[in-house]
Amino acid sequence: MIRAEPPKSSTAAELMDDLMWGRGPIGGPFELVDHTGRRRTDADFRGRVLLVYFGYMFCPDICPTDLQAMAAAIDDLGPAGADVQPLFITIDPERDTPAELAQYVGSFHPRLIGLTGSVDEIRRVALRYKVWYAKADDPRTSTYIMDHSAFIYLIDVDGAYVGFFPPGTSTQRLMKAIAPLVSRSR
Repeated sequence: MIRAEPPKSSTAAELMDDLMWGRGPIGGPFELVDHTGRRRTDADFRGRVLLVYFGYMFCPDICPTDLQAMAAAIDDLGPAGADVQPLFITIDPERDTPAELAQYVGSFHPRLIGLTGSVDEIRRVALRYKVWYAKADDPRTSTYIMDHSAFIYLIDVDGAYVGFFPPGTSTQRLMKAIAPLVSRSR
């Protein structure tokens, strides 16, 4: 079990400031369950450029849009796209089970890996990436939605944080930032 402690700040403003101004480390070790039920750690992905996205399956808009952009960028990189591993880490582990994630991730990209875990495991990983999220009642339904920050994190082949992309980043911008990293990994 990975025991490194996440940052203590947890408000949206604190996490955003820490991310924007590079205060403290971003990213780091994790151990979660993938959409096939297998335990996965960050070390499993060394040697590949990572695109890491935190979201949830019931997200009505931004999550699907950003996941589509990630998938398109990987495909548009051609053969170099094989060196990019997209990861979707749920912020709603109560609903996003491995079985549910298996159906979801396949609709975006064949190599997209969905990751989940306990509420505490997800919280620790999210705080390491400076991700803010919270349950919110949805007056349109009898269920809830998740308010959350929505960034695509770029991680190099050695597991080091490179940067982030804001919501709605174009496929072309993603490709431009990823291409130098995959060309170095070949």
